[in-house]
Amino acid sequence: MRERRIAVTGLGAITPLGNDVKTFWSGLLQGKSGIDKITKFDATGYPSQIAGEIKDFDTAKYIDFKEARRMDIFTHYAIAAAEQAIQQAGLNDQIDPTRIGVIVGCGIGGMITYHIEHTKLLNQGHRKVSPFFIPMMIPDIAAGHISIKYGYQGPNYASVSACASGAHAIGLGLMHIERGDADLMVVGGAEGVITDMSFAGFCSAKTLSIRNDEPQRASRPFDKERDGFVMGEGAGVVVLEELQHARKRGAEILAEFGGIGFTGDAYHITAPHFSGNGAIRAMKLAVQDAGLNPEDVDYINAHGTSTSLNDKTETLAIKTLFGDLANKIPVSSTKSMIGHLLGATGAVEFIASILSIRNNIIPPTINYEVPDPDCDLDYVPNKAREQNLNTAISNSFGFGGHNVCLCVKKYV
Repeated sequence: MRERRIAVTGLGAITPLGNDVKTFWSGLLQGKSGIDKITKFDATGYPSQIAGEIKDFDTAKYIDFKEARRMDIFTHYAIAAAEQAIQQAGLNDQIDPTRIGVIVGCGIGGMITYHIEHTKLLNQGHRKVSPFFIPMMIPDIAAGHISIKYGYQGPNYASVSACASGAHAIGLGLMHIERGDADLMVVGGAEGVITDMSFAGFCSAKTLSIRNDEPQRASRPFDKERDGFVMGEGAGVVVLEELQHARKRGAEILAEFGGIGFTGDAYHITAPHFSGNGAIRAMKLAVQDAGLNPEDVDYINAHGTSTSLNDKTETLAIKTLFGDLANKIPVSSTKSMIGHLLGATGAVEFIASILSIRNNIIPPTINYEVPDPDCDLDYVPNKAREQNLNTAISNSFGFGGHNVCLCVKKYV
């Protein structure tokens, strides 16, 4: 048991299933898909033409119109998710702002802004490029805006580790509270890169699903007929708080953040290590950090991208670490419903893990239809499952060999 226990007191989410935590969670339990044809640019001619887009998002609900024009969309999503989490946590002016920090991870940053401004440069010359171009584009700016909006003066920065960015941000928040740098940390991840350039890059890398005629069936983690991941967008933000601090101010404690595991594969820029070694060590470290044993893990929220390499390697890693227990632990991938939110995915999946524990329900892996001999665990296929849960781990892996595992426990 760590010396300073860490509580989760606020959640916020903007996802392809809905623009708040309640709608997101309801969609997961119903096994709904937020994947559809791309509307944000003309994808005609692209190999992949589907994505998990944010729908009906009202920027004005969170940001002044003039200010919003000076921000990239990933910052809009981050601010909205942060406001939801901050409101649920009940943070107010009575809390010392120098004891509250902000870390928001982002894998890519303002690529939509980059695309728009680069087009201006090519067609109209350098004088037409916005003076706000740089602060709109840089990945750290979402954390900066949240800090400025609420006056939070504790540790403030971004974590950038591809698809592990949001999970790294949450783990770093725990570390800052443990160190005594802050009493509360507003942490998570955001991404908004559904644009021509990002799709061109991922299509060239042949990583995206091309099941364009069946968007809702395209993201199919662990299924033998999977053909790539589906890109998504959105944000997830949580409020972490030193447990005694939360108790003292009467905050509702949603869960206890038990432990973290950070590792590197040192192997390949995009592929996971064939043995799953980095993932194994990340999960082992998170479980140990939480003061648990492998048999104490009740649920695994998998990285589960719906790609050939990730799904079989993650399965191998789980089987290697948990041995005979592996077949008894339910594993599911919420990416089957929302797609892969890149830098935001780890934060949104951490939220899903917390909600699973609070409600004793495991969201399903939808579109699991054809078993793969290389993926032979219990993936909670197609329908949510009620089960008593006390602990869960959530995996996030990123290009560059970045591995993060977060362990969350039911608060008792």
